[in-house]
Amino acid sequence: MSLRIAFFGQAAFGRDALLRVLESGHEVVGVYTPPEASRPDPLAEEAAARSLPLFRHKRFRRKGAAIPELVKEHAALGAELNVLAFVTVILPGEVVDAPRHGSLCFHPSLLPEYRGGNALAWQIMLGAEQAGVTVFRPDEGVDTGPIVVQKGPVPIGPTDTQASLYFDKLYALGVDAIAEAVDAVANGSVRYAPQDESRASHQGLVGDEDARIDWSREAPELDRQVRGCDPSPGAWALRGDDELRLFDGRLEPDRGGQPGEVVGILDGRLLVAARGGCLSLGRVRIGKGKKQPAAEAGLERGDRLT
Repeated sequence: MSLRIAFFGQAAFGRDALLRVLESGHEVVGVYTPPEASRPDPLAEEAAARSLPLFRHKRFRRKGAAIPELVKEHAALGAELNVLAFVTVILPGEVVDAPRHGSLCFHPSLLPEYRGGNALAWQIMLGAEQAGVTVFRPDEGVDTGPIVVQKGPVPIGPTDTQASLYFDKLYALGVDAIAEAVDAVANGSVRYAPQDESRASHQGLVGDEDARIDWSREAPELDRQVRGCDPSPGAWALRGDDELRLFDGRLEPDRGGQPGEVVGILDGRLLVAARGGCLSLGRVRIGKGKKQPAAEAGLERGDRLT
């Protein structure tokens, strides 16, 4: 059975999930992506190339209430299901619940663990050993609705960053999970499993306060912080008055020195002492500059990061 679908998303993941939905024979009656930016959006480009109705709204609520004209616009599509593939705006209930089959939403964790908008980062930062993906039916809570499909677990490796965890391990699983969930709704085999609240956790967005390096913490914690904040917002410390963002981190054995002290450069990587170990950094960004190889950032043995 084919469904009429309103598709919400962005980026390459949104595009690839859209293509899978179309390949399954469903009719996409509208595609919602963020407004135009400096870089073209792959989902928007795909929708335009296929002459699918394309809508690009910055927000769907005004002063906490649904924007009436956007609710009306969505209703006019006659969608039987919303698919939320990669959505960073808050959709009002008047849109989420409007289709006959409601909505399906993708989340990059094995819910109910790691609810919230930065699940990838927190799984690494808090030391999770494995990850996965979930497609669920959203309700009024934050990532609290009943589960439709889960895939995983996959291991989180000792050098994984947000980017590698997502692109190398969860991306394809997520596209598969969305396609499977949509087909289950279409053929009537869908089952909605309530989340186990006894296992639930929620973390907020990762901001600069969460990304600030505290050299009193143990090296393994700082290593996870650097990798969890890579590529955004970038874990950071100070070199004098300059903000130094740290990327491409690895944990190395203790090489001496005081926490925060540069203890050398090895194979093009900057080595910084930490409690019980050493941080090996491949790239850094100084102030508002561009990322650069850490060995070329002008740091020398004996320099201190605070």
